[in-house]
Amino acid sequence: MTAPAIVATGVSRTYDLDGVSVPALRGVSLTIEPSDYLAIVGTSGSGKSTLMHLLGGLDRPSGGTLLIGGRDVSTLNPAEMAKLRNETIGFVFQSFHLLARTTARDNVALPLVYRGVGRRERRERATAMLERVGLSHRLDHRPNQMSGGEQQRVAIARALVTSPSVLLADEPTGNLDSATGQSVLALLESLNDEGVAVVLVTHDRDVAARAHRQIVMRDGVIV
Repeated sequence: MTAPAIVATGVSRTYDLDGVSVPALRGVSLTIEPSDYLAIVGTSGSGKSTLMHLLGGLDRPSGGTLLIGGRDVSTLNPAEMAKLRNETIGFVFQSFHLLARTTARDNVALPLVYRGVGRRERRERATAMLERVGLSHRLDHRPNQMSGGEQQRVAIARALVTSPSVLLADEPTGNLDSATGQSVLALLESLNDEGVAVVLVTHDRDVAARAHRQIVMRDGVIV
């Protein structure tokens, strides 16, 4: 059997704000299987974004155990964590986070720079990934020359160029009109069909309903 991509067991996260401990997560347990398609749903302040940051290795739990790619994140130093993220996780954000003065191809190629991939191979892999998301005609366009939906597709291509086992998408349709949002969701679903685990954070129940399973968060716990 294939090992789970991510396993969280009794994970908690507490923040210290002006000397006051504020619990954001309270003992969450969750397993992300290969090829999973999961939606994490909750209102603002429910803990869903905190959980997403932990699952992606952007933050560390205050308690409990978190395994990403079979590795306990509590044992890793910052450089090892960065390497694990680069090899395992792809991120897609609501606000795209593209470099404004950089072409689509070079935006997509950026994660490969941190892997030490040569320029020619970076460009070839970025071109192939943009073709995969339907943007072969936008290789040399900058973000301000593209629509919101096209920018989100560039962001998805950038997330996928490292061949991650898990794609984490935080409100991926939040800044898009409904028709464009539907096309982005269809793209994510096709990628999931090809074997990429997809985890969506969303407050939109219609978006969540398209996932294979959902978890609902409230006050830092799964309800």
